[in-house]
Amino acid sequence: MDRETSTGHVSRKTVLRAALAAGMAAPVVLMGVPALARTLTDGAGTPPLTPACDDGDDLTVPQIEGPYFKPDSPFRTSLSEPGTPGVRLTLSGYVFGRACKPTSGALLDFWQADVNGAYDNTGFRFRGHQFTGTDGAFALTTIVPGLYPGRTRHIHVKVQAPGRPILTTQLYFPGEPRNNTDSIFDPRLLMTVRDAGGAKEAAFDFVLDVPQDPGPGPTPTPTSTAPGGTWAVGTAYRAGDAVTYAGRGYLCLQAHTAQPGWEPPTVPALWRAT
Repeated sequence: MDRETSTGHVSRKTVLRAALAAGMAAPVVLMGVPALARTLTDGAGTPPLTPACDDGDDLTVPQIEGPYFKPDSPFRTSLSEPGTPGVRLTLSGYVFGRACKPTSGALLDFWQADVNGAYDNTGFRFRGHQFTGTDGAFALTTIVPGLYPGRTRHIHVKVQAPGRPILTTQLYFPGEPRNNTDSIFDPRLLMTVRDAGGAKEAAFDFVLDVPQDPGPGPTPTPTSTAPGGTWAVGTAYRAGDAVTYAGRGYLCLQAHTAQPGWEPPTVPALWRAT
């Protein structure tokens, strides 16, 4: 189902992503649900670095590097090797600039824990970098990282467009119990994840502070009536809670406090239509 902005129009970048993916092989083609980085706003007014296009997208939020980053990782798109234990994970997505256009040649440097929650600090296991293609796309083959004390499951990444500052952040998995207790966790960095046999497929799109000439944006359509329903801003929802919004029912997937921009239809990592 197409995702809509607060104006009632489908996000221009969502349309662009679908158009780009149409010419690519699976699993990117199968990732039709937008990740939170493309659909969330923080509800605190217009941030200073809101992208030029008005489609409800903010720049991807940064997070701390942590103690385990190592420079000079190998160039590769697969971090797993034959016989590597763990659940296979394929992560795909795009890197966009401020005008929601693809950014080619962007560097993505990934690092993560192994299935036991340990980082390789002497070598480069589960470390690697790659570059986006002309369509701004990337794809990574790895495993679902293990847990270690104090943290939920996550993947570290540095993203840098040519000649631009580095974005350092972390990506998270929906439905993880430790998401509620990890002080660093940010729901805006949740990937869209689905089962694929005995493996998992994930999607996430990055929005970088890259100046771009804005293209045509959606034309807001004024509405005179509220969508209606039991969902309400400021309510603390728990996993399993049921709400209605705009005449449709939704089930909460991840505990959170509702904010403007986090309406159930726009954040599939938090709500599932019933």
